[in-house]
Amino acid sequence: MKELLVISGKGGTGKTSLVGAFAVLADNKVLADCDVDAADLHLVLGPKIRETKEFYGSKKAVLDRERCDGCGVCVNVCRFGAISIDNSRRSNMAGATIRIDPLSCEGCAVCFHACPQGAITMADNLSGHWFISDTEYGPLVHAKLGVAEENSGKLVTQVRREARSIAEERGLDYIITDGPPGIGCPVISSISGVDLALIVTEPTVAGSHDMERILQLARHFDVNAAVCINKYDLDETKAEEIERYCRDNGIRVIGKIPFDEEVVSALAKGMPVVTPLGTADRSADRKEGKASAAIRRIWTEVLSCLK
Repeated sequence: MKELLVISGKGGTGKTSLVGAFAVLADNKVLADCDVDAADLHLVLGPKIRETKEFYGSKKAVLDRERCDGCGVCVNVCRFGAISIDNSRRSNMAGATIRIDPLSCEGCAVCFHACPQGAITMADNLSGHWFISDTEYGPLVHAKLGVAEENSGKLVTQVRREARSIAEERGLDYIITDGPPGIGCPVISSISGVDLALIVTEPTVAGSHDMERILQLARHFDVNAAVCINKYDLDETKAEEIERYCRDNGIRVIGKIPFDEEVVSALAKGMPVVTPLGTADRSADRKEGKASAAIRRIWTEVLSCLK
């Protein structure tokens, strides 16, 4: 079983579109969307949710009003301004009303340890949900993190664990993962232990710079990496600079995708760029565009890298 991770140093380079195309081209695979902060692979694959699981990624402070005497110690020790006291009772702390804002609480538990009355407990916080779904192209494991919630790295680990479990149970050959952008905690949780990290970049200054950062991260974790340049013909000079950088650093560029309005059309209709029948938008009278042809060649190169 081989695990492919498609990532980018920045958002908007086209990695999700590429994973959607790979979902069509790959056989015997499970799909995973590890971009849990802004998951959108489901928009292309049209999944039917089969199982929904709750994700508890942190703890929040909860006040027991029966035990609270309004001393205000918790207000003074909270560094995040999550605990407040009723201004109308501020002159007389005893019996004052203490309030904890769950959106501001970081779950550090300082108030829990500082409260002399033991009136604060740390309760599990529902941070989001993760799903097991069926798609036309195979099983999909994806998730949704709640508004203002953290610990996305922990949720990424849960998604990867479930995808691997499905692959092992069904004897699947590939795990194809749509990773998060950037180089932070969710990316680190996504990249560790994969067989190939395919980095999707674009011919811009930001695209080139962020590609270099994600390559450094892959090197740090000793992960085999390859590069794909999307919309390369928008600035062929910059695309050549990216190729030269990769060549000088021993990084394989496995393909370049030209700008193609067929991609925009397919995504607007909520379907993968590449189709099983090789037709544009599944129309019988129009063939796939040049971007789809390039993606098919890239998938062939990916398979050779995974062998």
